[in-house]
Amino acid sequence: MKTSIHTLIKTVTVAGCMLLGIALQAQARPHHSERKFHLTIDWQMNAPLNTDFADKLSGWGMNFEGMYDITPRLSAGAFVSYHTNHQYVDRQTLVLSPTESLTTDQQRSAFQLPFGAAIDYTLCPRSQVSPYIGAKLGAMFARYTTYFGTRGLYDKSWGFYASPEIGLKIYPSKHKYWGFHIAGFYSYATNHTATLTGDIDGQSNAGFRLGVIF
Repeated sequence: MKTSIHTLIKTVTVAGCMLLGIALQAQARPHHSERKFHLTIDWQMNAPLNTDFADKLSGWGMNFEGMYDITPRLSAGAFVSYHTNHQYVDRQTLVLSPTESLTTDQQRSAFQLPFGAAIDYTLCPRSQVSPYIGAKLGAMFARYTTYFGTRGLYDKSWGFYASPEIGLKIYPSKHKYWGFHIAGFYSYATNHTATLTGDIDGQSNAGFRLGVIF
């Protein structure tokens, strides 16, 4: 079960590194104006909102974005991110059916991998400190796992993903060859996932990202 998740994480990380190579190659070329292509790599904090399955704030996530400046204010591109939330539940008796019960502790793991299209609207495009509003739309793969005793139960699902965000792009240089990224976001996915203690219909999250822009 863990192998497939690790494979997905490695795939996302490799894709991000490839985008980074493209961005650095573009940056190495001579420019007479600001670059139009930017890659953002973020560390991500995330907290699920509408479920108690694994609802603790977690920093086990990253976000990758490749954006192209269509106009000085409007940028569009693609994103992919991943996040895992964990929660330990003390030993308790669970009623599974009218004739079945289970007494155990639990280690819960909620893995999310959204990807798709992204768009940003910059409010102060000529400033080195540029606030923006943005949105991400696409699909999300989710895998929720419950480990109990020597056994485990998991469910996988796909759903539609939407995420508005607000943030800041901070560039030390006026040419904007590189900079820092700060963003807060809310997201919702339509995934339906079955767990040991009940179904989860839809997944909401809130969090923030800290990263660098190339």
